Amino acid sequence: MEIESAECECCGLREDCTPDYISNVKADFGGRWLCGLCSESVKDEAGKAGTGEIEDAMRAHMSFCGKFNANPAIRVAEGMRHMLRSASSRRLGRSF
Repeated sequence: MEIESAECECCGLREDCTPDYISNVKADFGGRWLCGLCSESVKDEAGKAGTGEIEDAMRAHMSFCGKFNANPAIRVAEGMRHMLRSASSRRLGRSF
């Protein structure tokens, strides 16, 4: 099985994936490859907006990721925290 390294266009995290998986992710996100966490955040953001607009959600998430100039591990942890807070606030009907 062939494996390639792909770099997330949002957070810069690198993942080893099959070429088919990379192609599928790029097809979902307008030719851009996103890591698992960023792709879930973008889908969540698109769902929150109610429009399902992936491009707008991706721009918003890229802006969010761009605010952090630390190493990718810190950005991933911060992204996870943001995603969990968003999910919790929707479930509880309040914002943090």
